[in-house]
Amino acid sequence: MKLPIFIADAFTAKAFRGNPAAVCLLENKLDEDMHQKIAREMNLSETAFIRKLNPSDSFSQKNMNSTLTFVTLSGELKARKAEDGIILDLPLYPAHPQDRHEVKDLIKTAIGDTLVQDIRYSPDTRKLLVRLSDTYDRSFLENLKVNTQDLLQVENTGKVRGLILTLKGKPSGQTHAFDFYSRYFAPWVGVAEDPVTGSAHTVLSSYWSQELGKKDMRAFQCSCRGGELEISLRPDGRVDIRGGAAVVVEGTLTA
Repeated sequence: MKLPIFIADAFTAKAFRGNPAAVCLLENKLDEDMHQKIAREMNLSETAFIRKLNPSDSFSQKNMNSTLTFVTLSGELKARKAEDGIILDLPLYPAHPQDRHEVKDLIKTAIGDTLVQDIRYSPDTRKLLVRLSDTYDRSFLENLKVNTQDLLQVENTGKVRGLILTLKGKPSGQTHAFDFYSRYFAPWVGVAEDPVTGSAHTVLSSYWSQELGKKDMRAFQCSCRGGELEISLRPDGRVDIRGGAAVVVEGTLTA
């Protein structure tokens, strides 16, 4: 069995940055075991399988639709092409104040004595948002050592499945100033640190929009690969997240 496969770096215009994902094109449905085997072989945090819904669909024919709808395990995902990238249409999830005592061991294990300014929790996504003190800058967040291995030993009862560390951006006269920075960790689902995380920004967008009083923002995820996101909150309670994409591998997988 030979399958077309690509590796694309998302939320960047440059190769070897942003969030790498494998994309496999399927003429016919594969069983879940084969999905898992291919994903393990790719060794990336995301591997997507795109299958035709109708026999007449063609991967080689140019798609004239401005918006594509993907049926995923998490529901429908809509993406539309823009002049300078791709826009994802995502839900917006509120994050509520979190009792510090309930999560103090988890935070202490992750970041030690790092000063924390705010803690929020998103029950919809089971993500814990930890805002670091405004006294820190981007370089501090980038260089912060996060102890993800020991997080699995902290009593959690399944409440937290992802940890967002975030920091307010600094005013700057530069063209590419950012409103906020973040990093994302999910060892509970096998991802020590995700390079760039669209789902985390469904929570971050809600939080920072309220904090900054803005609907349109620019964000940077401070992983070692780094990724830029442009955010626009919509009146219908959803959020548009725009990012670039660079295809770095195109080939055939033999299974």
